[in-house]
Amino acid sequence: MPAHEDIAALLSGSYINYFHCLKIIEILKETEADTKNLFGRYGSQRMKDWQDVVRSYEKENLYLAEAAQMLVRNINYEIPGLKKQIAKEEQLQTECEKKHVDYLKNEASSKTEFLTLCKQLGIKGDKIKRELVERLKGLPEIYDKIGKSLKPLQPAIELYSAFTKYILGEQASEVLPLLKYVVEHGNTTVYEWSYGEPPLSVEPDPVHIELEDKDQAGGDQIDFGDNAIDFGGETPSGEIDFGDGDAGGEIDWGNIDVAPPDVDVSADVAAISLAESGIVVEEQGVGGGVARGREALSLLDNTTTRNQFIDQLVELESFLKMRLYETNAANESQTFSLIEQLPTESESALAAMLSAVQSASSAITATEITHLHNVKHSPRYVDVLTAQLQQKLALCDKLATLAAREKDRQAVASQRADQLRPLLARIIARTKELQDDIQSEISKKYKGRPVNIIGGVKFL
Repeated sequence: MPAHEDIAALLSGSYINYFHCLKIIEILKETEADTKNLFGRYGSQRMKDWQDVVRSYEKENLYLAEAAQMLVRNINYEIPGLKKQIAKEEQLQTECEKKHVDYLKNEASSKTEFLTLCKQLGIKGDKIKRELVERLKGLPEIYDKIGKSLKPLQPAIELYSAFTKYILGEQASEVLPLLKYVVEHGNTTVYEWSYGEPPLSVEPDPVHIELEDKDQAGGDQIDFGDNAIDFGGETPSGEIDFGDGDAGGEIDWGNIDVAPPDVDVSADVAAISLAESGIVVEEQGVGGGVARGREALSLLDNTTTRNQFIDQLVELESFLKMRLYETNAANESQTFSLIEQLPTESESALAAMLSAVQSASSAITATEITHLHNVKHSPRYVDVLTAQLQQKLALCDKLATLAAREKDRQAVASQRADQLRPLLARIIARTKELQDDIQSEISKKYKGRPVNIIGGVKFL
């Protein structure tokens, strides 16, 4: 075919029908004009071939049947199929956008939960176990601060003690002993609480927490260097060589004078007191003044005494709530109370006592302190807490990956839809031209009577 823009446009479609052939012949009449002879015929083989194609189309109106078939296929299948495919891609874009937003929301929610838990623990979350171990160093100071802040509870304890003695008489036992002790003496060791005197030394059990970034080969063991300790030469049998002693193997004690066997030293020994001799007698049952293990912990750090302390706070809080309720009821109804002879506090004083107790309870049961207490006394809890935080971080990464994947799917779907839209527009335009050509050809068959194809592409 000759290089012509109109011919290239006609041949750019996916099919060529009879009407395309007519247009190509009209174009060839211009490009092949120099091959025309005296009788009006073209000597170009290209022109002859296309004229043969047109004559074959016109036999028994074959071109009308083919054009009608193309028109029906485009209207019933091609155009609706492309529209459905474009609609599917647009729906996929909408779904991907929704999933993308949902993944980002879940990622933000998981990140917020992670940051909230880290804030409760007082850590940044970079190296979780190491930061928790660092936070444990400040736990004794927190407990001591709580112990020193309990002085406002003294009036409430005295009121509860007086109330108990009034109700039960002399048979009443001491109430809230641990809470009263902490208010008076502060957060002492369990040893001092148990034996009534401070220990000479404190030897707490070390906290065993395996850090995630410690060396796997050596761990936390002591490194003695590359060379082993040399204890001196060994005998061939592996026994210790004590030197060349006497044949009898006796020990040489030097020039120590041995007292004669007839000297009586019992009187002199009896005259020496223990204080003068410098000997310290260790009392049985108190470990010689050394607090070890659980006894070395403070009252608020030891799990058993901590639970007792919290229980007694709850007990005191319940009493104050009940007394406050009774006081309010008595003031409103002016009824006789069974304990009117007991000196009672005013409603404002009871409210102040209750507020102090609730503040102390909130301080000892704070989320951060509870977590740190469990971390210190349960290595398993450390692993669970660390795994929980790491799981939230892993979930954030996974959600971010899924959100990015949905964004990519949305972009691919948008690209496919953009590629299909020009194709749909081109097919619709070709179908409209084909419908007009069919109407024109049928009109020629009936002496120019107007012919309209009802429906067709105009209703798509």
